Amino acid sequence: MAAQRRAAVAAAGGPERGGAAAGPGAGPGGAGPGRGGRRRSSAKRSRGQQESRWRCLKVVFILSSAAAVSGLLGWSCLSSEDGHTEVLAYRSEILQDKFIEVPCSEDYNSYKRFEGCTPRKCGRGVTDAVITREEAERIRRIAERGLSLGGSDGGASILDLHSGALSLGKHFVNLYRYFGDKIQDIFTEEDFALYRDVRQRIQQRIAQAFGISSASMYLTKPTFFSRINNTEAKTTHDEYWHPHVDKVTYGSFDYTSLLYLSDYTEDFGGGRFIFMDAGSNKTIEPRAGRVSFFTSGSENLHHVEKVHWGTRYAITISFTCNPDHGIGDPILM
Repeated sequence: MAAQRRAAVAAAGGPERGGAAAGPGAGPGGAGPGRGGRRRSSAKRSRGQQESRWRCLKVVFILSSAAAVSGLLGWSCLSSEDGHTEVLAYRSEILQDKFIEVPCSEDYNSYKRFEGCTPRKCGRGVTDAVITREEAERIRRIAERGLSLGGSDGGASILDLHSGALSLGKHFVNLYRYFGDKIQDIFTEEDFALYRDVRQRIQQRIAQAFGISSASMYLTKPTFFSRINNTEAKTTHDEYWHPHVDKVTYGSFDYTSLLYLSDYTEDFGGGRFIFMDAGSNKTIEPRAGRVSFFTSGSENLHHVEKVHWGTRYAITISFTCNPDHGIGDPILM
């Protein structure tokens, strides 16, 4: 269960939540002797920053399976350089569809490729047109009821309806075995039917955005609810905010999605989702019913800010192209 907790918490940002969305911008450097000296100094400094940035990113990619270590290194490097933050999706706006294509990393070459599914077109998308706010509220109530049975001592609590994993103190228990017949008093068949329907619609939207067949995608683990508040982390497993790459952390991941179940600035502060690109950060502000999705490789290094107040609810729903790593929808036992 400890390994599962580490995996699930790393993905809660997911995926993944530290500090501000971008590092502080550096001021102008010291002037050299004459205008030509300033240009040469600026060019040298720019080259040095670029080389430093890519060295930092390389360290993050190599070490991201050790999420805590790589996250601290990566964020330290990126926050110390010139950069800016671009908000891809504000909480106050309603997006029909927004998609940004980015070059694919080489991560997928280390795994068996599945024609018609393994990413050849990579990128990230956001939509408010797949799941309604009313449906998101109903899904959130499922999470609230399930997590009321347990909860982590630290800031991030996990509920996995597929495996039954539930945070309880510093550990996990199997929800179905631990509570037995009482589960029938917590969840209903209608809850699970809604969960399946929402998952299918998200899967179809991802397939459409990347030009693949939804039938070639398989749900994979971990797929789970997360509840995050500003409670102090008790163990390293509670440190959900570190940068990571899903494909490196979980080899089965090819496409990652998050369905947000609460609103940034209304239900919680902090907790924004941040893509960490060279020289800048791209930020998504959670909104109940909003779906963000992306290819799972190093082209989408990301993290989530620490939650400063309130409670953030979301579902991480992950997909693989490898049928050997597929899992079924949860069944009410």
